[in-house]
Amino acid sequence: MTKRFWNLIKVSPVVVAATFFAANSALAAEVNKQVTNVADLSEAQDSNNMSQVTSVSQFSDVQPTDWAFQALQSLVERYGCIAGYPNSTYRGNRALTRYEFAAGLNACLDRVNELIATATADLVSKQDLATLQRLQEEYSAELATLRGRVDGLEARTSELEANQFSTTTKLVGEAVFSVSDVFAGNRAVAAGNSNQNLDSNTTFSDRVRLNLYSSFTGKDQLQIRLNAGNIVSNAGVSGTNMTRLAYDGVTGTGNSVVIDKINYAFNFSDAVRVKIDATGGELWENVNNFNPDFASSGKGALSRYGRFSPIYRQGAGGAGLTVTFNPKGPISLSGAYLARTANDPSLNNGLLDGDNAIFGQLSFQPSKAFNIGLTYARTYQTNGANNNLLQSTGSAFVNNPFGNNTRTESNNYGVEGTFQVSPKFALSAWGGYTTADAQTGPNAGADADIWYWAGALALRDFGGKGNVLGVIFGQPPRVTGGSIKNVAANVNLDDNTSYHLEGLYKFKVSDNIQVTPGLLVIFNPEHNDANDTEYVGTLRTTFTF
Repeated sequence: MTKRFWNLIKVSPVVVAATFFAANSALAAEVNKQVTNVADLSEAQDSNNMSQVTSVSQFSDVQPTDWAFQALQSLVERYGCIAGYPNSTYRGNRALTRYEFAAGLNACLDRVNELIATATADLVSKQDLATLQRLQEEYSAELATLRGRVDGLEARTSELEANQFSTTTKLVGEAVFSVSDVFAGNRAVAAGNSNQNLDSNTTFSDRVRLNLYSSFTGKDQLQIRLNAGNIVSNAGVSGTNMTRLAYDGVTGTGNSVVIDKINYAFNFSDAVRVKIDATGGELWENVNNFNPDFASSGKGALSRYGRFSPIYRQGAGGAGLTVTFNPKGPISLSGAYLARTANDPSLNNGLLDGDNAIFGQLSFQPSKAFNIGLTYARTYQTNGANNNLLQSTGSAFVNNPFGNNTRTESNNYGVEGTFQVSPKFALSAWGGYTTADAQTGPNAGADADIWYWAGALALRDFGGKGNVLGVIFGQPPRVTGGSIKNVAANVNLDDNTSYHLEGLYKFKVSDNIQVTPGLLVIFNPEHNDANDTEYVGTLRTTFTF
């Protein structure tokens, strides 16, 4: 029966299927030619959505007086084998209608062939086979044209497959729009000097990131990130790094595009995960930072300090290696080495002689609800103009307690934890201690003790599914003691204590849009109670795609 049928209609199964899909492509191409504006394009795209119909009478362009009408009506109603537009009209001229009819014919041929292949050939009558042959002959010219188009499409497809970038690469993008303003009063310029009034302007700025993620084995990942932004740090206006936003100052202010991150992660074994950073290495992305609701710069806390403990910022921006043992177990151990200027062959730079950080963390994760970490980092910083001990999360004195052109070593100790009281209520906290030693300069042999702490509360699904109400409170890094011998005249000591208070509401507009209004309050900025309280109002909108 099968052989007899295909001899009768003189069309192969491959041609039938190919012609059906090509017909739809042809129709779409002709529709696009007639689109002259965006509104027409939207309407045309909507009309190209195909759905099954149950009667040929639903096609308003097919007239009952046409001989093909009765034939198609019989085939559609008995075999359910033709698809049309939901709005019951064809788009285009007379030739387009014939092409669409040819596609419908091939849909019926395909359906009949399916019945024959599944041993239900008795359902197909000789009369229907004769009708199919007559329709095929009537539309032979259109079918021949469509077959030619199919050949062309196959050739183009083969070329695309041969030259495609990768079948394993995904693009993940994020765009941040930020409106922000700093409200500040008087600030003590320096010890013994008069105060000055700080003024600021409302700003509107952006940051865009495009991530290319590739996998070659299914258990590895190559990340290449493009970054651009024009967000200016608030520190220049407020007089303190304590007001910095979480997403400022990555590539300057010109929206220039740079590749700021390249890394490759893979499983050395089932119990060992390895990550190699070629540039842009950041410990907070390589290990658990114990602040899941607020760690992201684009969708987490609004402030720099509110994201996670400053201990995870050691060695940031460089190249290196991170190894995690038993990453999915209740107890895991991570070790890392990052070198900030690993690519620079000059003196006091390179992979081993430049600024670097040796890092270790022991994580206890008995359940998803409770995690705790014990963290250590030893950092070495060369004699740059500003050593920036804790990466602009504390006072100016914390960043550079020993003055310029001083080689500095520091030991950093931290404890972090998160506790999920319920699926909708989570607590996070961290505390840290840093002891820094000056190796050169006028303070050679001196040391400085630095302390910091913070806690965060997250109310999930507050006011709607996916929304998060957050509050973060703590003390930014502060120099509490040491044996510093020489202090520059224009430097304020950390004689008092600053406090960081941040409130934010992450509102989920959709799966791809989040709007986050928030307020950052810094009490006694720069650990100086002579400075007025500063406020940073921010509205951040984050688009992900």
